Amino acid sequence: MPVIDNNELDILELPGLRHQTIAGHNQGLKSMEVWSQTMAPGAATPVHRHACEEVILVLSGHGQCIVGGQTHSFGPNSTLILAPDVVHQLVNTSDEEMRLVAALGMAPVRVNNADGTALPLPWDAPAV
Repeated sequence: MPVIDNNELDILELPGLRHQTIAGHNQGLKSMEVWSQTMAPGAATPVHRHACEEVILVLSGHGQCIVGGQTHSFGPNSTLILAPDVVHQLVNTSDEEMRLVAALGMAPVRVNNADGTALPLPWDAPAV
């Protein structure tokens, strides 16, 4: 059983977003990944979807998840549950960083734009 020191993992960045894959394809997982993300105040993810279930635990901050034209507000100690292929976007609506941990049911996770085209991300692992 590997024990991972998360302080030793790469931190990858997009505008307003810091990302770590804390368990996934590179650690030998075949059916899930776990991500740690920090979003800057006012930052938003791209509108996107993936072909797997996603569970997001909000550790700190306040935000909104936009799904199917509906806006769902959340805060610390909230859990967001997203079905496969649901188009969604997360927005940090607060003036503080928002910290999230996400578990996704595939490895590596392929993220797509709302129209289904690939959304390349800096943490994408090569296909196996």
